[in-house]
Amino acid sequence: MAGQESSQGATPTVRPVGRLATVGSYCLLLVFGSLQGLTGSLQFSRGVGHVPLAAIGFALAIGYSCAVGGRGMGSAWGAIWPAAVWLLASFAVAMPENSGTVVITNTAAGQVYLYGGALCAAIGVGVGISGWRSARTARMFQLRSASLQRRLGR
Repeated sequence: MAGQESSQGATPTVRPVGRLATVGSYCLLLVFGSLQGLTGSLQFSRGVGHVPLAAIGFALAIGYSCAVGGRGMGSAWGAIWPAAVWLLASFAVAMPENSGTVVITNTAAGQVYLYGGALCAAIGVGVGISGWRSARTARMFQLRSASLQRRLGR
């Protein structure tokens, strides 16, 4: 990803552009998770009839974002950052104010958004972590089998 073998072949060197892209990607995951949390906290109650479609959609969206972030970044932090920031943003907005104002109400839509979103985020983190680990394991297996084939002269 960001590493590249030097001319001696033993010491990997890290390109500054690769590191900058990685840090920028993690920052974008943080911003994306917080925007999902804030937008979802304000728009969760929309739906058709008594079905909270927006709450369901926002819950599924944070789960998907965590799964894709983990797989795309190839690390557990890629899945954890959007979930953690979403939890902080959503539950911070859910806390009642001193004046008694509550943004996320104790309705079916509010419960689906908060609890369903937390559950989907946890599932998304699990999928994101398992996805990059299985891809990493498959890549290691490919490298080992290729090395073994070279040794055997195939």
